[in-house]
Amino acid sequence: MLVLLMLIGLMAVGCMKKDDTAIRIAALKGPTGMGIVKLMGEDYPNYDITIESAPDNVTAKFINNEIDVAAVPVNLASVLYSKLDKDVVVLGVTTLGVLYVLENGNTIQSFTDLAGMSIGATGEASTPEYILNYLLEKNGIKDEVEVTYQAEHAALGTLLASGEETVGMLPEPNVTATMAQNPDLRIALDLTAEWNKVCDTQLVQGVLIARKGFVNEHPAAIKQLLKDYKASSEFVVNNIDDAAALIVEAGILPSEAIAKKAIPNCNIVFITGADMKSAVNNMLTVLFDANAKSVGGALPEDDFYYGE
Repeated sequence: MLVLLMLIGLMAVGCMKKDDTAIRIAALKGPTGMGIVKLMGEDYPNYDITIESAPDNVTAKFINNEIDVAAVPVNLASVLYSKLDKDVVVLGVTTLGVLYVLENGNTIQSFTDLAGMSIGATGEASTPEYILNYLLEKNGIKDEVEVTYQAEHAALGTLLASGEETVGMLPEPNVTATMAQNPDLRIALDLTAEWNKVCDTQLVQGVLIARKGFVNEHPAAIKQLLKDYKASSEFVVNNIDDAAALIVEAGILPSEAIAKKAIPNCNIVFITGADMKSAVNNMLTVLFDANAKSVGGALPEDDFYYGE
């Protein structure tokens, strides 16, 4: 009888843990969308995933409760935490450094070679701008570089490919796509490498966030999402050919050749737990010290970080 009761109890616990709630997720056309692409297949019916071209689109949907989970720039996660009265929790780090400076020429050999130049960039009022400003400041050339921001990566890519811009900062996979259009372009600077020269903090660019209320209501579904997201990220990194086909099928990139070249430079990861908290907190602290407004005016508290 005791054994029977124990079995019934275990079955009840198992039933309570099962949660087939459909999770509405938004990611961006880029490394976050590439990292989650495996979950867009029919094997994962509980995930309703949309791929957006701009962070503003994801932000609006998240604020309006049109989605439950979002892949966003790390500073935007902190801004939303403040804006939504702390109803935001970071589930994991999805993307490390993905920024590169392209040049049509061979003038730039070090970061300080940017002094006196005018460069194009994307990501204004987001992590790319704050990362670039931080590096310009640390290298002592902040007042010697003119930066012109484009609203879309594709717009700057077109200018670089056509030669209208000779120097520009872009993220992968736009770097690879742009270079495919103009063989004279080269990667002059890897901003992750430049970051590591002047900062001890890991360069975090993208994170996965959720509404805290949703996480509390559906703990089992969130735990399963973390497991599946990690598996998807590892699949993309370790199975480049197969992942490239899925990325093109999802409309994230136009060709498998570009996807295959871009994936190794996209720093796709899925870091959770204590490592996630440390990496995100350290990154936000650097951004806060450089520009408090970039993270919403204050650093998030401990409840910002997901913990089982």
